[in-house]
This record gives sequence, structure tokens and C-alpha cells, in this order.
Amino acid sequence: MTSKQSRAAIAVTGLRKSFGDHVVLDGLELEVRQGTVFALLGANGAGKTTTVKILSTLLSADAGEVRVAGHDLTREPDAVRAAIGVTGQFSAVDNLLTGEENLLLMADLHHLARRAGRQRAAELLERFDLVEAAGKPVSTYSGGMRRRLDLAMTLVGSPRVIFLDEPTTGLDPRSRRGMWQIIRELVADGVTILLTTQYLAEADELADRIALLDQGRVVAEGTAAELKRRIPGGHVRLRFADAERLDAALRVLDQVSRDTDALTLRVPSDGSLRSLKTLIGLLDDRAVEVDELSVHTPDLDDVFLALTGNPAKEKVTTP
Repeated sequence: MTSKQSRAAIAVTGLRKSFGDHVVLDGLELEVRQGTVFALLGANGAGKTTTVKILSTLLSADAGEVRVAGHDLTREPDAVRAAIGVTGQFSAVDNLLTGEENLLLMADLHHLARRAGRQRAAELLERFDLVEAAGKPVSTYSGGMRRRLDLAMTLVGSPRVIFLDEPTTGLDPRSRRGMWQIIRELVADGVTILLTTQYLAEADELADRIALLDQGRVVAEGTAAELKRRIPGGHVRLRFADAERLDAALRVLDQVSRDTDALTLRVPSDGSLRSLKTLIGLLDDRAVEVDELSVHTPDLDDVFLALTGNPAKEKVTTP
């Protein structure tokens, strides 16, 4: 084990998994730093859920090496299970029990003492704004409340690494944003989160790093900004107070698109700080006054479509 791997909350090398002749994971490589959100982004069938099931010991791999929370997945599965929490695509709550009873059941499964279990349940009900609904059957809960309870149940054992497999599927925009805030708070407390999602905005909003899966492989990895800069189409839009200033800028800049009616120029750019400084420097040196400057970069829809060749609008959705 390298020192780099030892600092990673999750380290995956050469992970492979097939179901019959169908290859789901084809040499997957991942490294997730401690205390971050790492998003796996991909279409249906890209291998996201299979990856989570393997990393959480729910499914065996055909080949590869995995370490989670410092433990070897093959040799120390019990230690891995003790360090992780998992929230799947569908709420794993008991509809016949109340919210509090669901949490107390999880406390029993984690072998917490009765008093400690009740204290932990009370803390989580408070944290997830479920105190008023604690004594009501879960069958009466809204979708957002069920997802909050599901995540609260995951936290009963105080996991250091949490796998969230499409945790906001089916939630309305308000509930989704509420879940995003909970995730941010968990990371602020030092928890590491591996998030799978089909919502491009979710990965853009939450993830410190994003890996784009296609046919069981990582085809691109980086921050959202880094991934967007890999795709052509980024530009800086300059708006001027009058045609005279616009013409002055045209004499300075090359390869620009002009909109005379809107008094704007579109300058190709990767959106990086260096390119912006160069552009501003050119204009400043010639004393060209710009009324408004805005940066436009490709979004994750464009990244997905360009790097996978799949119809992003059909398979990966934006809330």
C-alpha cells in the first residue's frame, strides 16, 4: 500500500465485474480523498450502482484491489462494513414502524446500549427535522421525509465513509436542495461521501471531484470546472456602451463573433483565470472600455454528450 493510498478514503485499482457475457466494470480506477464528495456520473447501465454494491461489500468483484477507510475489501470486509454507511436508490425504511422506531431498530443492529440508542435516535431526529413526525408511521411521510429518515438511519453507526446511490431520485426541487444541504454538513464534519447520480446539476453543485463513467470505465475525471474546460464552446461575452468602443475592441482581438445590434463580442475562451487575464490585459493596454464581461463555459450536459457519445438528455437528467 502506497502512502497516497493510505490517505485516501477509497482507493480502487483495476476493478472488474461481469454478469455472464456482459461486462459492467472494465478495469475501474478511483481514488477518493478523505472528507470530500466524489460523484460518479453516468447513464443508466454505466456501472454506478454495481460499483457502490462492490465497495460496500454487497457484491463481490471478479478482479481488482479495493481499500475503504484504510481496510482491504477482500481481507477485511467486516472492518469495511463497520466504517461505512449506505443509502440506496430507494428508501430502506419500514413503513409499519414510526420514524423513531426505525432509528431504534438500527441502533439495536449496531449493538448500541438501550440508553445510547435512544440518545442517538433523538439526536438524529433533531438533526433531520423529524422530531414532530417521530411518533408517526413512516407510511404517512412525504418522499423528502422518507429520504431524510433513510439517511438518518445510515448515520446511526457514525460511519466515516457514506455511499449515496442516487439519493435524491424522485424528490421535488425543495426536498432535493434540503438533501444537498445535509450532505454539505456531513462533509464539513469530516465524512467522506461517494455519490452516484444522474442529475448533472447535483454533481456540479456538490462534488469536489467527478468521475464520468461510460461502459464500465472512467472516461474523464476532475472538478466540474476542469471537465467543462475540456469541451470546446467556452467563450467570454463582452458588451460595450456604444459601437465606437466595440469597433475599438475588434481592432485588438482576433477570432471573435460580433453582434452589432446587442453591441457584444463573443471571444473564444476556456474560462481559465490565465485566459481572462490575457484578454483583460489586451483591452486594458489599448484603453478599450468594456461595459460588461461574462464568462460562459459548457455545462455538464455538454461534457457528458461529448465524452460518452450517449444521448445525455435521455439518460442523464437535469432537475
